[in-house]
Amino acid sequence: MKETDKTLTTLSDNKPTVIKAKVLGYCMGVRRAVDMANRALSEYPNRRVWTLGPLIHNARALESLSSKGVKILETCQIDKLNENDVVIIRAHGVPPEIFSKLKATGCTLIDATCPRVMLSQRRAADFAAKGFTVIIAGDKNHGEVAGIAGCAVDVATGEKRYLLIENTSDAESLVMSAKTNTEHSLPQDAVLLCQTTISRCEYDSIGEFLKQEIKNLQILDTICPATMERQEALAQLQGQVEGVLIVGGKNSANTQRLLMTARQLFNQAALIESATEIPQNFLKLRRVGIAAGASTPDEVILEVEAALRS
Repeated sequence: MKETDKTLTTLSDNKPTVIKAKVLGYCMGVRRAVDMANRALSEYPNRRVWTLGPLIHNARALESLSSKGVKILETCQIDKLNENDVVIIRAHGVPPEIFSKLKATGCTLIDATCPRVMLSQRRAADFAAKGFTVIIAGDKNHGEVAGIAGCAVDVATGEKRYLLIENTSDAESLVMSAKTNTEHSLPQDAVLLCQTTISRCEYDSIGEFLKQEIKNLQILDTICPATMERQEALAQLQGQVEGVLIVGGKNSANTQRLLMTARQLFNQAALIESATEIPQNFLKLRRVGIAAGASTPDEVILEVEAALRS
């Protein structure tokens, strides 16, 4: 959901004024994945439709897809698939070996990997093929990071050519380990890229530190603009509201980072997944801001706004 102009709703004296961030809700990659899932249901009405893992990090959206018949497939269940199944790869993407394993089952495969994530995967593969070590900054347990890491392999030898770090502290530990253990020396040629939803401040800090230690380090900016747009739109609410509600899934990386920023910028900030979770103290504020993560459905945002009105 994009707002060309600030949405401001003035209410009666005993209800808050609601100001929505200029940019909030579904990003391009998430909306594309949801649209592809709905299209698959229409195109294959008599077949089982699966997503490999939760399609997006939002309970409400998952409930909606489930009610329409979309099932969630775990990686350990891939061998049970057959040619009558339809499997959607979520926006986070998957490692090449998982893609190949799915294809081997004969199922109809729909790749909803976000184009920006796909670009990061291609870059990781290209640099690994050239002999570079690919340093990936991001959540080590996140599906997107796993997919990118799986591409950073020397195809000729099968050698894994990646290192995973989550923050500047990890980068410092990596360097320290190399200096004290000759078996883990720093790579001479390396490229740094990141999870698309990482904090800009964190990524810049990691890059500044590593380029002092690795002579031939190339730094790629793979942060998704949608992440930055939502962060900037949130910051623009400063001075206009007394508190901010971040609407989105509690297991969504970009939504959690919005919450962290909101807590730094505003006296009152809370993360809610639905209108039923609005804290009572927000109903006593005169001006309330609403921001939302990139995996938050438009209807949930509208319901929160309506609830504040009522």
